[in-house]
Amino acid sequence: MDLSFSDEQHAFREEVREFIQTAMPPELKRKAEAGATFGQDETMAWHKILYAKGWVAPNWPKELGGTGWDVGQRFIWQEETVQAGCPELSPFGLTMVGPLIIQYGTDEQKQRFLPPILSGEEVWCQGYSEPNAGSDLANLSLRAEKDGDDYVLNGQKTWTTYAQYADWIFVLCRTSGEGKKQEGISFLLADVKNTPGITVKPFLTTGGTDAFSETWFQDARVPQANRVGPENGGWAMAKALLGHERTTIGGVAESGKWLAKVKKIAREVPVGDAT
Repeated sequence: MDLSFSDEQHAFREEVREFIQTAMPPELKRKAEAGATFGQDETMAWHKILYAKGWVAPNWPKELGGTGWDVGQRFIWQEETVQAGCPELSPFGLTMVGPLIIQYGTDEQKQRFLPPILSGEEVWCQGYSEPNAGSDLANLSLRAEKDGDDYVLNGQKTWTTYAQYADWIFVLCRTSGEGKKQEGISFLLADVKNTPGITVKPFLTTGGTDAFSETWFQDARVPQANRVGPENGGWAMAKALLGHERTTIGGVAESGKWLAKVKKIAREVPVGDAT
């Protein structure tokens, strides 16, 4: 099997390199060259540059705003953005809940949620882990009880990555206590910024990381129309979302970049009487 790149793929790589060089603002480029960490505003600025180009969602269908790239083009894109040190876009909308809505959402949900995910107008976070539900996620206890056209949510999520920046959160919540733990879970979409009763409390880890928050729900009303998939079918939704997530976070390009750096150090740094 010939795994070498075709002439068309080499041409595409050059197109990507030229775009990154010309489109990345000078301040972002300086930080990329220094290997510095990008702030939320800088990451979203890059998101909107890619959106304007039509390159923000390489894994989405073209008819829904994706690029239409094949797997080779997507790999080249990932490799070049990593090599250039581009800001890494938030995965929660583009590579997690967006593809899930494409796969299982209603037409109304697709029309409502997909465009602002693409444009960066709405930022998402993930509400899975709880104080007593981490690796045993099915042990979650965030309650969602029906009341009219809504669910009323009460409980807590923790380790909610970048919830302090999010407009929306997708949550797994318990809608039934019958059967196995996995059978009573539903998948809901909640408006963090505009829903009374949702409170986000950022915290620092012992290592000083500021990426995480506790997210509290106190009589927070979420429309039943914001449920993705069937009631009590959230475990299947979570597994499907995991499939989208895991296929995009393999880090092949990142591993290749760091392996090349390690090889360079091994060649150039003297050890004893040898190099």
